[in-house]
Amino acid sequence: MSPIDQLISNFQELVAQVPGIVQPFIVMLAGAIPFVDGEGAAIIGIAGGLHPIVAGVAAAAGNFLCVLLVVAVTSRARTTIVDRRRSPVGVSGGAGARSSALGAYQETAATKPESKGRRRFNRWLVRFGVPGASILGPLAIPTQITSAILVGGGTPRRWVLLWQAISIVIWTTIGTVAAWATLTFVIEVS
Repeated sequence: MSPIDQLISNFQELVAQVPGIVQPFIVMLAGAIPFVDGEGAAIIGIAGGLHPIVAGVAAAAGNFLCVLLVVAVTSRARTTIVDRRRSPVGVSGGAGARSSALGAYQETAATKPESKGRRRFNRWLVRFGVPGASILGPLAIPTQITSAILVGGGTPRRWVLLWQAISIVIWTTIGTVAAWATLTFVIEVS
């Protein structure tokens, strides 16, 4: 038995100790983790012995539910911030303190360099719009962060959710098929 076969066998034995009905929920939780996303969770599920369709659906569902939560929280935070900026400032002289604090924040935010992934994502957003940025985004940053950036920038929630769902389905399918094909090939060769 090759070392890869032994590793897969040991992992499947570990997964087999978990009741079968719970295994997809574990894959679903893995899909909610940034940088693992749906494609990584599907790979984990297939390597653990789950049927590829079950692993893919559970991974995509976990990833999308997390994106849904991020979009809801980010949208609520953005609405609160925008409403505060629109509301009149009180007479107590808080405007000077508020504007100096805002200026200090803007200076700090302006001096902090953007990450390589964030710069790449911003280029895609400008070039391809929300659909392209959503679909290409997982190549640079996790879907949860992509969603927060889009909603925080003012993109409508429904538009973000639609394109993130499409992106999650595409990337989870790619990850699922690749994992299934790789494991099938490894088992066939052995």
